[in-house]
Amino acid sequence: FDADQGAQAVKEAGGFIEMHHGSHEEKVVLINLVENKTLEPQEDDQRFIVDGWAAGKFDLDVPNFLVAAAATVEMLGGPKKAKIIVA
Repeated sequence: FDADQGAQAVKEAGGFIEMHHGSHEEKVVLINLVENKTLEPQEDDQRFIVDGWAAGKFDLDVPNFLVAAAATVEMLGGPKKAKIIVA
C-alpha cells in the first residue's frame, strides 16, 4: 500500500481517516496490538497511535507495517520511545 491505497482500503473496510491539524508534537508512539480496539487521540497529550492489529486485517506484514510506522515518526522528527499495548 502507498498512502492513497491505504486510505482507500480503510474507507472500503468501513473506517475513516482523521487529518492531523497543527504541528507534530507527539511525546510517545503507542503501538496498539489489542484486536479491534482503537485508542482515541488526546489533543492536550499528543501521541502517535499505530493500530498494529489492523495490519493483519488488510493482509499486511505486521512487522514491516510497524517498521514503516516507526520510520514515519522518525521522518516527522517525532519521539524516540514507544509503548506497546497488549491488553
